[in-house]
Amino acid sequence: MGTKTADETGAETGAEATTDEEKVSVTKADEVTEAEDTSADDTAADEIDDENEAELFEAAQEESPAGVGQGAGAVVSAALGLVSLSGSWVGTVASARQSLIGQLHAQTATSSDVSKLLDEGYGDAWKATALWAGVFALIALIVGVAVLVRPAFGAPGKPQAVWIKSVAWGGVALGVIGLLLAVLKYTGFLLDLPSV
Repeated sequence: MGTKTADETGAETGAEATTDEEKVSVTKADEVTEAEDTSADDTAADEIDDENEAELFEAAQEESPAGVGQGAGAVVSAALGLVSLSGSWVGTVASARQSLIGQLHAQTATSSDVSKLLDEGYGDAWKATALWAGVFALIALIVGVAVLVRPAFGAPGKPQAVWIKSVAWGGVALGVIGLLLAVLKYTGFLLDLPSV
């Protein structure tokens, strides 16, 4: 009575195997359910992140056009102010042209008045350089002032970036200095032609 037959042992083993298979399938089902729950949570978090990124992107796009234009205007103003002080290619060409015209007039003139030759050969070229420097300085001044007053007409409640104000004020200052120097050079108060 203490011995079991092969059929009874096989039946017990089969029952244990069936139970083990059920445990494995239940465990796998639990793992799949947990994975689905985590992926659902990740998907929801990704959707929230995407919405936040979209809102930030839209807000940046709304702000950037005004800031970009004003920043570019401020940089242009400062650059034109520097050009008015240091000279430009246009001023150099205008000066060389006036110098050439003065030399042609001097060669065709019958009089040998040195002061007239000096004025036509070099004075007009100097005035042409001063005139173009003044034009660049005036443009720098106008662009700088336009950038500074732009928030009052565009979006009064929207503050202007500090660096834009700083660069625009630099452009205005360089424009004023360049315009003053151009007027002094053109009128002869600064570095006038030598008298003969």
